[in-house]
Amino acid sequence: MKVIAMIPARYSASRFPGKLMKDLGGKTVILRTYEAALNTNLFDEVYVVTDSDIIKESITNANGNVIMSKKEHECGSDRIAEAVEFLDADIVINVQGDEPFIDKLSLEKLVDVFKKDLKKEIDLASLKVEITNKEDIENPNNVKVITDVNNLAIYFSRSVIPYHRDKNINVKYYKHKGVYAFRKQALLDFYNTPMTPLEASEKIEAIRYQEIGKKIKMVETSVEAVGIDTPEDLEKAKKYLNL
Repeated sequence: MKVIAMIPARYSASRFPGKLMKDLGGKTVILRTYEAALNTNLFDEVYVVTDSDIIKESITNANGNVIMSKKEHECGSDRIAEAVEFLDADIVINVQGDEPFIDKLSLEKLVDVFKKDLKKEIDLASLKVEITNKEDIENPNNVKVITDVNNLAIYFSRSVIPYHRDKNINVKYYKHKGVYAFRKQALLDFYNTPMTPLEASEKIEAIRYQEIGKKIKMVETSVEAVGIDTPEDLEKAKKYLNL
């Protein structure tokens, strides 16, 4: 089973333009992320997928693997799918370009899903983390996920799911972390399907996979990612790097 990591890397970002090229301890953020992915030793190959010549240069100067994205894309799955279409791979892991402190254990759990799936029934695996704060649960920026008894995703939503009608019942809430592991064919099927109605309504790409019949295995993690979305996050990352 050949497992590769793909790191989608857009230069423009609405909240923090050019964040992937910012300096983080003498290296760019995207190079830190690339090297961290390599250092997990979980992947046969690691690639950065970008639409930016500047980002490409940052990686190639360090002898890294880069694929230039040829088209504009609505989401990370589309960008990755275009890149992997002609690559030799069985499982594709989507690593976030703005998360240079990779949680190896969580990624290892995602890879293990497919190692144990001998009948090849699972199309995707992704991460969820329990949330208990009322504000986090009600925040529409936090995508919530509910699963069945086998931890297969039932639905993703920006709304509060499940609705806690019976207060005598203990309910747990989970936030979806946008780290995916795909079977290559599932990724290509997504790419070749137009945006689906529920996906368009919620603006959650995971829903398209469900609407076209793909099975998503959710893996629980307790690790919150150290992502870089703002200049303040970058300063926190610099301090984290020096710990």
